[in-house]
Amino acid sequence: SRGGTGTAHRRSTVLRKAVASPSPAMPYSAGVPSRSRSHGSSRGKISIDFEQTEEAYKSKSTLELLRSLLVFKLCSYDLIMSLSKKLLGQSLFEKAMKATFYGQFVAGEDHQSIRPLIQKNQTYGVGAVLDYSVEEDLTQEEAEKKEMDSCVSVAEKESPGTEKKYKAHRKFGDRRGGVISARTYFYADEAKCDQHMETFLNCIRASGGSSEDGFSAIKMTALGRPQFLLQFSEVLVKWRRFFSFLAAKQGKGGMDVLEQKLELDKLQVGHRRDLQSWFTGEKLGSSGTIDLLDWNSLIDDRTRISNLLVVPNLETGELEPLLKKFTDEEEKQMKRMLQRIDVLAKHAVEHGVRLMVDAEQTYFQPAISRLTLEMQRIFNRQKPIIFNTYQCYLKEAFDNVSMDVELSRREDWFFGAKLVRGAYMYQERSRAQEIGYQDPINPDYEATNQMYHKCLDYVLEEIAASRKANVMVASHNLDTVKFTLERMNELGLTPTERKVYFGQLLGMCDQISFPLGQAGFPVYKYVPYGPVNEVIPYLSRRAQENRGFMKGAQTERQLLWKEVLRRLASGEVLYRPA
Repeated sequence: SRGGTGTAHRRSTVLRKAVASPSPAMPYSAGVPSRSRSHGSSRGKISIDFEQTEEAYKSKSTLELLRSLLVFKLCSYDLIMSLSKKLLGQSLFEKAMKATFYGQFVAGEDHQSIRPLIQKNQTYGVGAVLDYSVEEDLTQEEAEKKEMDSCVSVAEKESPGTEKKYKAHRKFGDRRGGVISARTYFYADEAKCDQHMETFLNCIRASGGSSEDGFSAIKMTALGRPQFLLQFSEVLVKWRRFFSFLAAKQGKGGMDVLEQKLELDKLQVGHRRDLQSWFTGEKLGSSGTIDLLDWNSLIDDRTRISNLLVVPNLETGELEPLLKKFTDEEEKQMKRMLQRIDVLAKHAVEHGVRLMVDAEQTYFQPAISRLTLEMQRIFNRQKPIIFNTYQCYLKEAFDNVSMDVELSRREDWFFGAKLVRGAYMYQERSRAQEIGYQDPINPDYEATNQMYHKCLDYVLEEIAASRKANVMVASHNLDTVKFTLERMNELGLTPTERKVYFGQLLGMCDQISFPLGQAGFPVYKYVPYGPVNEVIPYLSRRAQENRGFMKGAQTERQLLWKEVLRRLASGEVLYRPA
């Protein structure tokens, strides 16, 4: 049951204080889901045939199908975009891009020009998550300098205790390295962060006008100096480690994360009165035990943001500052970042838009997830507005999902999640090996698949039990989509409830997106947009991603050819979508 602990209904303190001051059963056919009634159930079961190309590509003209085939073929060649620019010159290059890569993967240059595509997709049941995909075209040297300047505190040299993982390293300063499917922001100044916030606000407004429950995506590293995310992440990880350390001392190590409970009368946390006092009174109730969720609440109640950045010493239990001191400007930068997040969340509520916070590198992610959780506790009281993103290639993904679901139960708010496999694997593995900390990534692709399905199944069961959780299955993996449909049938979850969403990238996997949409499932395309010459960095990485994607999966090209040949044979070669 929901509620019941000392933390129930407690409002977020970290965020609230920061913003207070100014500053398969039957085949799918003909665009209609087949339904069969099972014995003893009044719910219809839905199954979709994803190889019915006439239905899957109903929204595409034959020229668009041929363009897809050409682009996917070009993606198999290395350096195609850089060579094209040199050979064609700027003007011809832009025209070639619009006819190929840009036309395939980008909706248009601005909010006005993307409307026809969005409206056409909506007629086939496919919504949009708008994504303004302009990036700075920085050299590697420029990116490294910006990262080092923005991730190193004035006081960091005085704090040798900072862990390797949470220190900026020049070799990995260019966070674009080895990352092909995520945009990257580098901190320049506070004015630039305000510009990014305005861009996100425009996307929220446009998303609000596009559907009854639109989505918009944001990235935390666009909204403030990443130094704060590094430091706050280290603090959160050390607090969690301290809990595990105390649990082990009480003989409760090795249990599932939510089964570990510390007995208060056996705690030995040194002689600091402020630390000891946290284990009494209203904060933790009177059960005599605390679990990790109770423990996490201990770092909510501070006034200065920089005072959050203290860590417990494993040996003494004493609280120690992560850094020796903070400048006034650093304090203001932290506060402004949280204020921008708050502005975006309130704007999303105002426009009826669901806000998805993208996942990023593991050295930023604990802070990103915690701040997103704080927004959920404030804004997800009536319905799920804020969605957190969980990267299932991480070894700790299930622990993170299960803890956040449990917190939503206790505090009675709506849990919202987007599940992805992850975008930073190669970079994360290389950084961990080079710098010398444990690889956070699952050992192989199969382990990641199992983790994804484990997390997804947990959230689906929560939806079935409470109807208060929502999940976006952001995946191009057909087996994962089929797994989701099967579990929805088993759990009695219907598409009309709009609790389970699907997401794919524009220009990819239409054979999954459009059958789902026409069958009544809420499905969304990530829709990049922006001026052609300014989205070249995005397009270059999309070409890279498709090179790897198309090498491993020929199904999409085979289905495209199947539909082209079907139209030729039937005389529909000049087919235009309705």
